Amino acid sequence: MSEEASDVDRFLALVAAAQGRDIGLTSIQAGLLVAAELGIARDSRAFARMLGIAHSLVLREINVLAERKGGLQIVKRDPRTMRVHYTLPPRDEV
Repeated sequence: MSEEASDVDRFLALVAAAQGRDIGLTSIQAGLLVAAELGIARDSRAFARMLGIAHSLVLREINVLAERKGGLQIVKRDPRTMRVHYTLPPRDEV
């Protein structure tokens, strides 16, 4: 098995585990949280490209997570490109 395939499998397993802990998470929301935790995507366009999904879907899910306690914190918005930069909240706020 290639290293890239094992990375994908690990990512998907972590997404499934996140959804198992919180059944209210969509797969995109869980993926955003996992990607932020692993540091593999910290903005909406990078995440959308990484998964090959529409940027508009990612933006919608980021906004939902930003409204949830323990979700994502939006740190910057680029009005020209619509890119949203996000991070996980500090552990003491979760």
